[in-house]
Amino acid sequence: MNRQPHAHSREAIVANAIQQVVGELRLIDVADYIAFIRLEHFACLSDLVDSAAELYFMPGTLRLGHGGEAHVDWSGNPRVVLDLELRPPGVTVYFQLALSEHTASVVVNYVSFQRPNEDPERNTELLEAVLERARIRRTEPLALP
Repeated sequence: MNRQPHAHSREAIVANAIQQVVGELRLIDVADYIAFIRLEHFACLSDLVDSAAELYFMPGTLRLGHGGEAHVDWSGNPRVVLDLELRPPGVTVYFQLALSEHTASVVVNYVSFQRPNEDPERNTELLEAVLERARIRRTEPLALP
């Protein structure tokens, strides 16, 4: 696949947006991921992703895509790859999240804009803006006088 020049900046935006969700996903034992993927219990995997995302994104914004992969062998650390979709209003991002013992990485496969701009930089800015609007942020209470 030919990488486009703006792919790296979009991957950074997606990685930053889902950082807290990745922390939640890491709380799940790797054996559970391996079992769900190997047994093709993708509905269970989808529930895990939904539960991890519900504290940080509006409902339906982040969800499991077509499944995942579990890379496990006798000589190394397990690595789990989840196919995920970000669907804030007006944009759809298809990407993979790879989780290993000490790292997590994002690879964006495709970004679809409902109303794309001819300038890729504008589309990247739009992606960042709609992801920010789809986030659920904790608000600080106002101090009473």
